[in-house]
Amino acid sequence: MKKYVVTLDQGTTSSRAIVFDRNGNMVGLARKEHRQIYPKPGWVEHDPEEILANQVEVLKSAIESSGISVDDILALGITNQRETVVLWDKNTGRPVYNAIVWQCRRTAEICDRLRKDGLEDEIHKKTGLIIDAYFSGTKIKWILDNFPDIRKEAEKGNILAGTIDSWLIWNLTGRKVHASDYTNASRTMLFNILELEWDKDILKNLGIPESVLPEARSSASVFGYVDKSILGKEIPITSVLGDQQASLFGQTCFEPGMAKNTYGTGCFLLANTGDKAVFSKNKLLTTIAWGLGDKVDYALEGSVFVAGSAIQWLRDGLKIISTSRQCDELAESVEDTKGVYFVPAFAGLGTPYWDMYARGAIFGLTGGVTREHIARATLEAIAYQVKDLVECMKKDAGCDLSLLKVDGGASVSDIMMQFQADILRINVVRPKVIETTALGAAFMAGLQTGMWSGLDEISQVWAVDRIFEPKMDEERSSKLYDGWKKAVSRTLGWIDN
Repeated sequence: MKKYVVTLDQGTTSSRAIVFDRNGNMVGLARKEHRQIYPKPGWVEHDPEEILANQVEVLKSAIESSGISVDDILALGITNQRETVVLWDKNTGRPVYNAIVWQCRRTAEICDRLRKDGLEDEIHKKTGLIIDAYFSGTKIKWILDNFPDIRKEAEKGNILAGTIDSWLIWNLTGRKVHASDYTNASRTMLFNILELEWDKDILKNLGIPESVLPEARSSASVFGYVDKSILGKEIPITSVLGDQQASLFGQTCFEPGMAKNTYGTGCFLLANTGDKAVFSKNKLLTTIAWGLGDKVDYALEGSVFVAGSAIQWLRDGLKIISTSRQCDELAESVEDTKGVYFVPAFAGLGTPYWDMYARGAIFGLTGGVTREHIARATLEAIAYQVKDLVECMKKDAGCDLSLLKVDGGASVSDIMMQFQADILRINVVRPKVIETTALGAAFMAGLQTGMWSGLDEISQVWAVDRIFEPKMDEERSSKLYDGWKKAVSRTLGWIDN
């Protein structure tokens, strides 16, 4: 009898479920988008109940489309958008507020106050993170501070908080398990990544009761069992990983120095640093790569907040394209951007700028600029932002990348991957399965249940689709990147603090 692993891939714009066989092939897939809620400029929310309903729906649909029996499923893995946070009433099971999304900038002033209070160094040394509205901790604080009734209930022990993985685990297990894994915990700005525990001093400074937080476990653990009422049979949940760490694992970056970049809603470049937490001197984040057995691996990370979502904005905001593929087609129809640069700082800027007050802009507009040039500038903007991350990696010891593994939905763009290789001056390697976020969670879940014997066998499953080699001359590449840095400098601090 064949055996399979199912991954729930809960992302920023959609929830997916993918069924994998032991060769790493996708044999069933279902996907459903959820609403993006923008209450105020710079604020982003999701409806947690919509996400849960969609995730259960696509789980059932993916299994049905694969033609397999529930009896053939060995285990379930979960991977998720990491810093998005939910608070809910543990007695009713209902969220007490919408999920505040990782892109949301509403807690920028809280972050400013934490810096003024002199907490930046302590938080960096303990959590590996930079104080920023990106992370979950200040989002929890914002809800508790703005809704005294919720804070009162939290202090009584009636409120639970967690990233999306915790919300899913709690509901999928029939409200039995409140847990998270080390990778998601490491993105809250509340978790000591060296001691592997919630940091009491940081919690006290932010006014967050520890009782609201989930139990943090190794990424490869039995987190509980999918309740029988959902699929007719209990299925063990044997892996949980934040989406970018899942991608690092799915790209088989098991050795120190190996790196990948995911082109999703944002872009995230992670380099494995092994069992040592390397603290960056160039504004990269230090994060937990995964916990596997008794071992914890760490990674350096560069974060770009807007990547694929810039293409989505061309479609849904400006309405100058009707599909993501059309962005490629328009970009391919012109030789260059005609001098146009697009800085998509819709949610501020991440690495290396860490500017919560930056906003997006298009520069270099002339009468001859068309939507084709703007489409190309959008793809190039994504590649430039990744170049920013790689430059930081190069400056940090031991991270001089000789090639870059890529994945994520936007990595299907040949024109963007070629420009990425040109601007980085290194080979860009795209695997056959670009859904490596889901694949990484599946690999880890399968390791726990004997579907794969070990990391060596998983490495043999991973396969290359295409290698993009640099073709542009170095002088032109350098000149284009200088123009990008000039454009970025004009967007910094746009919103008055």
